[in-house]
Amino acid sequence: MQINVLRGMHNTSVRIDVATHERLRSRAGELGKTVGETVAFAVGRLIQEKMGRELAAPLTGQELEWLDADLG
Repeated sequence: MQINVLRGMHNTSVRIDVATHERLRSRAGELGKTVGETVAFAVGRLIQEKMGRELAAPLTGQELEWLDADLG
């Protein structure tokens, strides 16, 4: 899967400790991606995982009321 998130975007720096940087560089190399592409991919996965947990959560009372509403 190719990530094109970084094209046309300005570069910036993120401060991380040396050990995390080495792990990130290693993972990027394993994936055949740049460090920036790997960070973008990881952030995307975190967002997807959060969304999955939210969708798997039980519906609230308000959501159940809305689903049971008489529409007509």
